[in-house]
Amino acid sequence: MVGKAWPLTHSQETGPWAPEGHRREAADPWWQRQQAQEGRMQLGCAWVAARRGGGRKLASWRLLSPQRQTDRQTDSWQEAAWGPQLLQQTSWLNEPPLGLAPHPSMVQACGGRSRAQPLTLSLGAAMTQPPPAKTPAKKHVRLQERRGSNVALMLDVRSLGAVEPICSVNTPREVTLHFLRTAGHPLTRWALQHQPPSPKQLEDEFLKIPSNFVSPEDLDIPGHASKDRYKTILPNPQSRVCLGRAQSQEDGDYINANYIRGYDGKEKVYIATQGPMPNTVSDFWEMVWQEEVSLIVMLTQLREGKEKCVHYWPTEEETYGPFQIRIQDMKQCPEYTVRQLTIQCREERRSVKHILFSAWPDHQTPESAGPLLRLVAEVEESPETAARPGPIVVHCSAGIGRTGCFIATRIGCQQLKARGEVDILGIVCQLRLDRGGMIQTAEQYQFLHHTLALYAGQLPEEPSP
Repeated sequence: MVGKAWPLTHSQETGPWAPEGHRREAADPWWQRQQAQEGRMQLGCAWVAARRGGGRKLASWRLLSPQRQTDRQTDSWQEAAWGPQLLQQTSWLNEPPLGLAPHPSMVQACGGRSRAQPLTLSLGAAMTQPPPAKTPAKKHVRLQERRGSNVALMLDVRSLGAVEPICSVNTPREVTLHFLRTAGHPLTRWALQHQPPSPKQLEDEFLKIPSNFVSPEDLDIPGHASKDRYKTILPNPQSRVCLGRAQSQEDGDYINANYIRGYDGKEKVYIATQGPMPNTVSDFWEMVWQEEVSLIVMLTQLREGKEKCVHYWPTEEETYGPFQIRIQDMKQCPEYTVRQLTIQCREERRSVKHILFSAWPDHQTPESAGPLLRLVAEVEESPETAARPGPIVVHCSAGIGRTGCFIATRIGCQQLKARGEVDILGIVCQLRLDRGGMIQTAEQYQFLHHTLALYAGQLPEEPSP
């Protein structure tokens, strides 16, 4: 039935509209069934074409079924029993739908709003014209195609249970600090004297101690290199002594010195520093004044093959920056020399005791531990130590080798006297936390054990274990 035009009726049409032949054939039931089936097919085609099209608004149309064409007596618009075949379209746009061309006779009726003539739409074009071409959709590029492989996208969840738990990895710096804070090897007085570790054991123990030196990159202080006697021996930043600048200077607060903890971890008992240089003598005396130092222990000669320290104290009286230094008294002992000094700044004057211990060669150990123990006793018996208004300044050349040995010896003697045991490994670790490299050699570490064993023998007897 393609190409056959089915009658269309305006919604207000009331006159006869069906041809005479149709009225005669309507009485045949077989004919009615055929017409109903063909009407359903063409109605569906018209609906599809109308949905794909668009155009001007023609009017309000109703497309009727063939059974409606045979029933002239029925004015009702009720749908036939064979299904919904009444299509109402009241909102078409301004152009005729694609494939539904109006009958020539309907143009006049539409333009003049006449209801005298029936209007028909040709369904031939709607049945034969192909649908408009669709724009091909943009191909979706999958993630796998963009990557080129799906290996990275696959996860075998079956193996997750066998994966070891993730744990944090300590940096070398954290490992160093942990060792220095926790390491220890306590020795009783009896064990220190009668069952001391062998030299090999002490050497191995010493070599395990991190040096905790400071790199120049960690010390962000402009111009500090000109004030360092040794370029690799630098003060640890967290315990560095900062000068308050009693006088206005352009070289900042830097001095190569560190606060050192004493017995039982007491803060700022000592200041370990390098031997003063020609351009740091005034800085040294400023530190002594600022920290209210009353005792200075010097553990080097001025020259030991090369310069180890400048002569920073006067022969009688000298001025260093704003500080005036004067010799009040001097006492010569077999192993050391004691000088009583006064330091004056403006109208204020203070007393300072200076001890020069010269019986200790650089990078070596004394022939006997007796002189070092006598030096420790001199410091303990000094009234300046008892008053202790400020730290004890201890220096050699670099401020770590002999300086570290003296401080460790005094702390060890205090431990033995108070507790009856000593932790030499723990003492050295504490010193290196405050200033890197304290106790420079394994020989010095062994000498420290020997000195403390000698001191333990001088203490009152204790029962053996």
